[in-house]
Amino acid sequence: MESVISPHTVVWLTFAVAFVFGVIGQKTHFCTMGAVSDIVNMGDWSRMRMWLLAMGIAVLGAGSLDMAGLIDLDKSIYRGPAFTWLSYLVGGAAFGVGMVLASGCGSKTLIRVGSGNLKSLVVFLVIGVVAYMTMRGVFGVFRVNVLDKVAVDLPGGQGLPALLTRGGMAPTTADLLAVLLVGGGLTAFCLLRRDFWNVDNLLGGLGTGLAVVAAWYVSGHMGYVAEHPDTLEEAFLATNSGRMESLTFIAPLAYTLELLMLWSDASRTVTVAVAAVLGVIAGSFAWSILTRNFRWEGFASVEDTASHLIGAALMGFGGVTAMGCTVGQGITGFSTLALGSVVTFTAIVLAATAALKFQYWRLMREG
Repeated sequence: MESVISPHTVVWLTFAVAFVFGVIGQKTHFCTMGAVSDIVNMGDWSRMRMWLLAMGIAVLGAGSLDMAGLIDLDKSIYRGPAFTWLSYLVGGAAFGVGMVLASGCGSKTLIRVGSGNLKSLVVFLVIGVVAYMTMRGVFGVFRVNVLDKVAVDLPGGQGLPALLTRGGMAPTTADLLAVLLVGGGLTAFCLLRRDFWNVDNLLGGLGTGLAVVAAWYVSGHMGYVAEHPDTLEEAFLATNSGRMESLTFIAPLAYTLELLMLWSDASRTVTVAVAAVLGVIAGSFAWSILTRNFRWEGFASVEDTASHLIGAALMGFGGVTAMGCTVGQGITGFSTLALGSVVTFTAIVLAATAALKFQYWRLMREG
């Protein structure tokens, strides 16, 4: 269905969705790095179940919108036919190590910026610069000419429903089965544990998942134009990629810095990605002020500074190379049931686990 709203409306609606995401993240301490850390250090799966619940809800919601014909997930960046498995593995691993060194992923960085964390502001800047270098600069040359060339072509795309269809299953059945098995399975895994049922866990999982679904609807349905008046081609309003987009937090940091640096260039405008970045910061700031938890915080030492700088650089490189972060691939990409998102999610978790165990070993050795 063709959009009848303006690009400004799409941007403001995205900002509103991201604002809610920021509030939820600040209130519930939704943190993917923290989820892995809790398991490694304490054997506590509560925050991991929150993350997995968000993934399950996102799969169910995005899949329902797709099957209802309200959006087309094949028109996202995630389901393309080029399965760049080496980029997913290298990018995911770099991101996983980076988020441990920088004390949180891209979304957590924005949430902390909103609550007064100056360390996270520095991480934001470094992620943005390195992400831009990986998209269009010196690291981008390496990514395109080395990593992205190692790929497997999957005709019809890398979405799980397409893979089932190539196995002989009817498309409608494949869509329904994949969504119910993956989305329903993840949701059941989280909700069947009664000790998981508290306000923060449910709000963090359900709210984050629904925020991703809402962003898909805004960009993929409300922002869809069958024939743009300027190009006479299909378009999605106010997106950097030209495709439908949802929440992700690495490349958008680069787009935000680019807009701020080139503000006088009339061709540069606030996009869905930039609105999401600003919305998360604003939501986190509002909640931290409301609850009187806003605190200025800086680096504790030279080692602390170096760790965050290296971690930020790894996240900037890894997030672009793997086409997403813990939210961008781990929830948004995963909601499309793309094979690359599964690989990236696994690489992030395994690399973060290894980095946390190394930190623990180093701490015990020094002690």
